[in-house]
Amino acid sequence: VQLQASGGGLVPAGGSLRLSCAADGSTFSDYSLGWFRQAPGKEREFVAGIAGSGRTTDYADSLKGRFTISRDNAKNTVYLEMNSLKPEDTAVYYCAADRRWYGNRRFATRWDYWGQGTQVTVSS
Repeated sequence: VQLQASGGGLVPAGGSLRLSCAADGSTFSDYSLGWFRQAPGKEREFVAGIAGSGRTTDYADSLKGRFTISRDNAKNTVYLEMNSLKPEDTAVYYCAADRRWYGNRRFATRWDYWGQGTQVTVSS
C-alpha cells in the first residue's frame, strides 16, 4: 500500500490543523492506520491508531482529548484532527499502515508501510 500524507503547515499555538493520508494500491479497510511524529533529535513516537473498521482507536496518553483519528474507507483516507496545538507538537507527522491491529502498535518498527511525512510547526 502506498501512503501520501498532507495537510501540514504553520499554525499558532492554540490553533487547529487536520492532516490527511491517502492510500492507494490495496484494499484500504484491510489495514490498520496510524499516525506517528518525529521532532528533531527525537525518536519517532506514536500519536494515534485506528483499526480497519474504524470502530476502534488508540491514542498516546498525552494526546488524548486534543487529537482525533478517523478514517473514510470509501475515500481510502485517514485523518488526524489536532486541536489546541502547542509548540511541543511541532514535528514531522507520518502516517503508517499495517494489516495487524493487535500487538505493539505503539512501536514504529511494528508498522510495515509509511508515508513521506508532513511538517507541522506550531508557533508560540
